[in-house]
Amino acid sequence: MDYPVSSDENGINLKPEKMEKEKLYHCIFKNKAMLVFKDSQDVLNCYEIEQEDLVEKIRKASNEDDLEKLLEDYLDRQNLKN
Repeated sequence: MDYPVSSDENGINLKPEKMEKEKLYHCIFKNKAMLVFKDSQDVLNCYEIEQEDLVEKIRKASNEDDLEKLLEDYLDRQNLKN
């Protein structure tokens, strides 16, 4: 399956029909990390991260599990969880 989120010089390319519900996808565009997921009601949610050190860590994440762990750790350190 093609990865449903990508970027090129023209911007972010999304293929929501190829996205699984409640699964996090990401790409890097112009030194920003874009996080995208489709919720249980098929609504696309997109988040943009500009913080350079976090973007670099996201860029180096080798798989989706690593990405989710990285974001969970970040939220814990920043006290941002509910």
